[in-house]
Amino acid sequence: MGATAWRPKLILASCSPRRRELLAGAGYSFEVYPPTQTAERGPWSGEDPARFVARLARQKAADVASRVTRGLILGCDTVAECDGQILGKPAGQDDARRMLETLRGRKHRVLTGLCLWQQPGGRADVRVDVTTLRMDPLTRAEIDDYLAGSEWEGKAGAFGYQDRLGWVHVVEGSQSNVVGLPLELLAEMLRDYEPIDLPLDPRLEA
Repeated sequence: MGATAWRPKLILASCSPRRRELLAGAGYSFEVYPPTQTAERGPWSGEDPARFVARLARQKAADVASRVTRGLILGCDTVAECDGQILGKPAGQDDARRMLETLRGRKHRVLTGLCLWQQPGGRADVRVDVTTLRMDPLTRAEIDDYLAGSEWEGKAGAFGYQDRLGWVHVVEGSQSNVVGLPLELLAEMLRDYEPIDLPLDPRLEA
């Protein structure tokens, strides 16, 4: 049994290389259509982290849906959160330092909103995945050393779990969620839609 041709096609509404790597590594066939900047607006006053990532994931999917006629569009947004404070991508090194000083020695959460938008039709399924992490009590010197590089740039909470830093540990939840795309939740959501182009596991092929 070979790969099965499924429809509709999956479209990733993200410019994140980490999400592309996760999708490709999981065997999905997909196209990339980055959303416009207007789809990525900050949190509203009083908006909690779960509602924020859900809203942005939907906005990104809707933005791309306005430019394509057919496909299953995947919008995503990820933030870190500590005591209700939303920590998105740092604006610069000083902002990254503030985030790391907030998180060091503490448990915190990473939340990712996923939206699957079926086009045509506009059917949208939006869900949020949450992972609890713990960061070691980093010293100021350790933070300075980390910020001297560029690994913190463009990452929620100013750290990348996939970089194997050694001082960020998953306590509960999906590891791929921390990287920006909870593969387990995505697979669950896709079951409610028509199949997409996904090769079968080679171990199952005969």
